[in-house]
Amino acid sequence: MTKVVAGMTMSLDGFVNDRQGSVQALFPDLPSLPDSESLARDIAQTGAVLMGRRAFEMGDPDAYVGNYEFQVPIFVVTHRPPAVAPKQDERLTFTFVTDGVESAVRQARDAAGERDVLVIGGASIVRQFLAAGLVDELAIDVMPVLLGGGLRLFEDGVLAETPLEKLEVSEFGPRTALSFRIGPATA
Repeated sequence: MTKVVAGMTMSLDGFVNDRQGSVQALFPDLPSLPDSESLARDIAQTGAVLMGRRAFEMGDPDAYVGNYEFQVPIFVVTHRPPAVAPKQDERLTFTFVTDGVESAVRQARDAAGERDVLVIGGASIVRQFLAAGLVDELAIDVMPVLLGGGLRLFEDGVLAETPLEKLEVSEFGPRTALSFRIGPATA
């Protein structure tokens, strides 16, 4: 069954970027991530990706085909699609969803088939999916750095009092990967 998994990397003190908006301190292991067993597993399990406009624009969208880790349909939640569509091929396609996160999840689930839908990107878009109750699992990588300020993922009561069931704790390089099922408590 297709599940929606939201993933983020954060500092030990709970920030997903620093005071200047940079994520660089959270990815000192970036060169080795493509070769990690964890990423290989995520790639194999992912049938579609959801992201916000800012995450989409962080790199060169025309370079995604053949280079981005996830060569699957990508759904970008945005208020305004780009004037010129980025390069696409038969595996990696872009759909710009302007009618909300519920529509984006519906479309991504359809495209993913039996595989998972992965929500990536900034705290804002992940919070929107969490607040709408559209995420089945939460995957948090904790890096052993203290940023002392910046943007937190869990603000404004997102997930407050929501039962979380621990699924897995693993380590790769400096990262501690935590995954949780989101939902009602089971008796």
